[in-house]
Amino acid sequence: MKTLALQRFDVAIRRATPFMLTLFVVLLKFVPLPVPDYGLIAPDFVLMAVFYWTVHRADLMRPAVVFVVGLLDDILSGVPLGLSALTLLLVHWTIVSQHRAFRSRSFAIIWCGFALIAVGVQVLVTVLALVIGGAPVQPIVFAAKLAITVGLYPALAWVMGCAQRAFLVEA
Repeated sequence: MKTLALQRFDVAIRRATPFMLTLFVVLLKFVPLPVPDYGLIAPDFVLMAVFYWTVHRADLMRPAVVFVVGLLDDILSGVPLGLSALTLLLVHWTIVSQHRAFRSRSFAIIWCGFALIAVGVQVLVTVLALVIGGAPVQPIVFAAKLAITVGLYPALAWVMGCAQRAFLVEA
């Protein structure tokens, strides 16, 4: 009886890997680095994680999980509540609705898909920041944040892929 309970617990923890790693990435976003204006150009690690897990394990990265992650990101960021949650839910919906375009594709195709989605998210967030806060975003900041986010995606995807192979083989 104990063995069955432990097996179920093991499976539950393994299946929570995408959620836990994405929560870790949310916290990683707020680690201060000694880079001038880092807050303006910080890569969108949360977008990368949600994209990766939705493409590769949409069964474990459900909309409710994405919403909770986005809400936590909003609370910690100090942005209007629901902004990140809405943006990440739109990303999740886009990937799930276009799952056939991502299924069994090469990493280059998935990376290009991420780049397109990252551009859309950056434009949406910029427009919303302009509407809500009235502060225009400088084009160089827009381009730098986007380039860093897209450029770092392969590194984060590799880490998430290692975690997927290590913890989700049997889950």
